[in-house]
Amino acid sequence: MSFTRGPAMKNRFMLAPLTNTQSHDDGRVSEDDLRWIEMRADSGFGSIMTAAAHVQTNGQGFPGQLGAFSDDHIEGLSRMAALIKKHDSVAILQLHHGGNRVSPEVIGGTPVCPSDDPETGARALTAEEVTELIEAFVLAAKRAEAAGFDGVELHGAHGYMLSQFLSPEINKRTDEYGGSLENRSRIIFEIIDGIRARCRPDFNLSIRLSPERFGLRLAEIIEVAQRLMNEDKIDFLDMSLWDCFKEPEEEAFKGRSLLSYFAELDRGNVKLGVAGKIKSAKAAAACLEHGADFVLPGRAAILHHDFPLRVQADDDFEAVGLPVSADYLRGQGLGENFLVYMNSNWRGFVNL
Repeated sequence: MSFTRGPAMKNRFMLAPLTNTQSHDDGRVSEDDLRWIEMRADSGFGSIMTAAAHVQTNGQGFPGQLGAFSDDHIEGLSRMAALIKKHDSVAILQLHHGGNRVSPEVIGGTPVCPSDDPETGARALTAEEVTELIEAFVLAAKRAEAAGFDGVELHGAHGYMLSQFLSPEINKRTDEYGGSLENRSRIIFEIIDGIRARCRPDFNLSIRLSPERFGLRLAEIIEVAQRLMNEDKIDFLDMSLWDCFKEPEEEAFKGRSLLSYFAELDRGNVKLGVAGKIKSAKAAAACLEHGADFVLPGRAAILHHDFPLRVQADDDFEAVGLPVSADYLRGQGLGENFLVYMNSNWRGFVNL
């Protein structure tokens, strides 16, 4: 499957960006990071997307998060990109800022957000800090390019910083980054413009969006998605749907699948990837039949490092049932910190 920019994928399986808390405390790549990544690059995934890499120190969402906020990270990221590309897989680094979902204990300070947020204690970004945040995303993309990655994805989903700007419930700014949808989405389009202007012409660029929760409105996310496709500056849109086959939560949109609202958009040259409970060969096939260009397995990729190969070999393949043992997941390339994270955050997934 080809993109407008960068190398083609050898199939329609991209590893979903999965939080794994395996990196060093300063954001540098660890040996556990590399083992996890290489097992999947060598096992049938047409593209590997990394775990979210934070672009500023105050954007670290969790301990052991991969970093892209310093040139000190380039050496380790280069090793990671090389391992992915060694196995004929497209290398994508996901870029992230946690916003008000950052823990003060993790960053040693007060989290930041588009607006003051009494519930989390996050403070509003100043106008100068918004400019600095945009530049941080662009510089992180430049580091990914220098490290040999084929492209980057902006994390605009799941209630993190870019998603917070999109949310009318969270973003109460009164400047050009708040108010109308055009203003609330401005930061995303300015980051995209910055990366396009300063990275090489064939650098793959994408964004992950989610259409529900965290104060997001489905109609607005559809509108942003269509604009992204119309402007043709991204290569693919990664829709994280929680469940690819669920109906929307908003009453006015029920009666059809959430996926269908994005599959019907006028895509132009932009490809559509989807994530959400793709745990079997039949689920992956159904996503493609319903209009997605490719799929991003998450849980299934944790459970089976070779999920694409198993799906391609067996039309009836289904991921192993839960819970699984810690030793089973160690055999799938998960390090000890990843196991602790899974046990704490994915209820019923692993027996520790």
